[in-house]
Amino acid sequence: MAVPKKKTSKMRRRMRRSHQALPKLCLARCANCQAAIPAHRVCHNCGHYAGKAVVETSSF
Repeated sequence: MAVPKKKTSKMRRRMRRSHQALPKLCLARCANCQAAIPAHRVCHNCGHYAGKAVVETSSF
């Protein structure tokens, strides 16, 4: 089995992991109710997508 000869420094470890960060969530505004939603998704508040009612939402 391969065993490292020297300790990996904090800087080298962090540089290696610098590409593993998650991307920022891109939010858009719903055209119907102006709620912040992920882009290209049905609105969870009103059920609209691209100006059309896609999902019926129950109002309490």
